[in-house]
Amino acid sequence: MLRKVYLEISNLCNLRCSFCPGTRRAPRMLTPEEFRLLAGKLRGHTEYLYFHLMGEPLLHPELKELLRIAGELGFRVMLTTNGTLLPEKREILLHTPALHKVNLSLQSFEANDAGELEPYLAECVAFVKQAAAKGALCEFRLWNQGGLEARNRDILAFLHEAFPGPWEKSRSGERLVERVWLDPGERFDWPDLSLDEQTERGFCYGLRDQIGVLVDGTVVPCCLDHEGDVPLGNLFSQSLEEILSGPRARAIYEGFSRRVAVEPLCRRCGYARRFDK
Repeated sequence: MLRKVYLEISNLCNLRCSFCPGTRRAPRMLTPEEFRLLAGKLRGHTEYLYFHLMGEPLLHPELKELLRIAGELGFRVMLTTNGTLLPEKREILLHTPALHKVNLSLQSFEANDAGELEPYLAECVAFVKQAAAKGALCEFRLWNQGGLEARNRDILAFLHEAFPGPWEKSRSGERLVERVWLDPGERFDWPDLSLDEQTERGFCYGLRDQIGVLVDGTVVPCCLDHEGDVPLGNLFSQSLEEILSGPRARAIYEGFSRRVAVEPLCRRCGYARRFDK
């Protein structure tokens, strides 16, 4: 049983963040029929479905229908969003029983120099308060330490005013109020085959507690394989059992069991270094 699966409903985004590598893959969105097929094959393998790998999920014109299907299939849905489209999709999200958690990447604002900070934060905070009141978990992310944190003081001041506290320290950040967290973090280097190889030694939770499914059905070991450089199979034409029992997937899994990164992409992953600390 996987802790979570990243099912990419779209690889399109409305922003170009400097911390995000984006993708050179052909732009695509899942149709509701395709989504039902892929999600159906993931049933029984995880309870939590992320509508994200690359792309901005709130861009999808049929988001409401995808959320309905996910709920019908028994999934709890997690969304990671830059928050800029919340005014358009707020009511859909607030009235979706399947929505379990929303991660708001506040570092997206500074990365795009996207106009006025206060109205953006006000919209994010208003949504979070309503969503938390309805039982959803919400997380403000500031994964920008080490390069894009110049506006963090302003962002934190706004959050302190919106959530006077006291804030409580948690394992990954701070709990602002019931069901609302702040998760600060460092920038990291996304894995890319164009980068220099770091080391064969390493460990990752890919294939242990997560996999990714790209918008074309390609199954990849983790949520950071943004170009599909480690294709394990295709969920449109194969079962997940067949894909995960394949030789490439088994070699990756067994390699990490020995603390060895067998894939060239994994040996170029800055995020995986966190697991060696």
